[in-house]
Amino acid sequence: MPPVPEHQDDGPATNIVHPALENQQILDIDNNPLMVSPLFFEPDETEVEVIGSRANTKGVQEEDALLENGSQSTESEEPNIEPSCEAVVPLKETSFSIGLQVLFPFLLAGFGTVAAGMVLDIVQHWDVFTNVTEVFILVPALLGLKGNLEMTLASRLSTAANIGQMETSKEKWTMIVGNMALIQVQATVVGFLASIAAVIFGWIPDGHFLMEHAVLLCASSVSTAFIASLILGLVMIGVILGSKKLGINPDNVATPIAASLGDLVTLALLSGISWGLYKEMKINAFVNLIVCLLFIALLPVWFIIARKNPTTRQVLATGWEPVIIAMAISSIGGLILDKTVSDPNFAGIAVFTPVINGVGGNLVAVQASRISTYLHMMGSPGDDIGLGSRKCPSPCRTFFSSDVNSRSSRVLFLLVVPGHLVFLYTINSMKGGHTTMTLIFMVFYMLAALLQVLVLLYIADWMVHWMWSRGMDPDNFSIPYLTALGDLLGTGLLALSFHVLWLIGDRDSDVGD
Repeated sequence: MPPVPEHQDDGPATNIVHPALENQQILDIDNNPLMVSPLFFEPDETEVEVIGSRANTKGVQEEDALLENGSQSTESEEPNIEPSCEAVVPLKETSFSIGLQVLFPFLLAGFGTVAAGMVLDIVQHWDVFTNVTEVFILVPALLGLKGNLEMTLASRLSTAANIGQMETSKEKWTMIVGNMALIQVQATVVGFLASIAAVIFGWIPDGHFLMEHAVLLCASSVSTAFIASLILGLVMIGVILGSKKLGINPDNVATPIAASLGDLVTLALLSGISWGLYKEMKINAFVNLIVCLLFIALLPVWFIIARKNPTTRQVLATGWEPVIIAMAISSIGGLILDKTVSDPNFAGIAVFTPVINGVGGNLVAVQASRISTYLHMMGSPGDDIGLGSRKCPSPCRTFFSSDVNSRSSRVLFLLVVPGHLVFLYTINSMKGGHTTMTLIFMVFYMLAALLQVLVLLYIADWMVHWMWSRGMDPDNFSIPYLTALGDLLGTGLLALSFHVLWLIGDRDSDVGD
């Protein structure tokens, strides 16, 4: 193929072409495709210098931005040319730096889940939980909102901050207003649908249904989702802006902190609101209906604000499928929790459920957010950046390769055991739950936690790349699915562990009360 003339220059040509770009398609300064031949330069033709940066599949930087000689300094044989202002350099992080940045938010998030577990262990004996057991089904679904909404918000804003879309005050304000309105719409709708799922899953086993309980579940779920999302959304915005100012990667910090407060705030709100509405229901039967109608009436306001904002318009139209499906998956985990806690022999599971679900969801959300940011630095969703869709990634490639995402998966997996040991020690020190920390219990618990995180990290590696290859933004689609799967896997494996412990003879005060 003959060389492509770009710009004629009468000055002397140095004929510098980066060897990595021979026979490859590259882009010019206006992002138009060009074909570069090994014999790109011929006598008296255009000089082109290849500079800039791009990350290959190993996370190694390569120079590949195409700039004309006429626009660059030629004062020396090897001019010091600045990369294009549009080039985005992938973050260089070692295993130590990843672990150091993740550790504090991870522990903070873990203590938040411990506090949530302690709250659930107490409130499981309240009248509203014993008489309206469907509230247990709401627990994973509403706690999962941190994955469906807040963690997705954190991932979107982290990506925007890392790729330079939140530099000016106007850009920040546009991002904040649009995303806050968006999560209020999603929270109200998901809260309403979660209450319907709780009613259906509660009715299926025994065919028992009470309309007043259904309205109570709706009012409790919608109001909890709305208020929790408002509080946590504002916290996320502050964390991401603060992280950027301090030079910390928001991907490592934002999602765990969202979870640290998410579980505790959401569960405390659900318990308090449902208890208050249950008491009020005996006095005024219409109060729950009024609460439902109030929050639903606010929906058009948030919808209009989110629709007018260009940063959230697309998510408002296309972001419902993962949120709704994730809510349904979490509700299945809630049904498992409801049936397990209802058995007096397994009452001890309540305090550990938010912990194992929260830790797994936090770790996989960090990994998904990191992979998504890495891909966004190399192009836009749907772009062929040489990674493929990873239809069936090798576990060795996911956990043992040399690229930065594999490195972070190893770091996150290695945090599971020491993290859970700290959290179990905290629960035991506070005399929480109904379960004594025997050696055999801790072995089964750790096996469940390790298997949960191992599966989640592997699925995250496949899912994020698969969504990217299909043109879907992983920030909006992957985290809801992954955290919901974390809830289902965590609750299911924990319930299985308790049943196995019961079958092998650990059935006195160690398991159950």
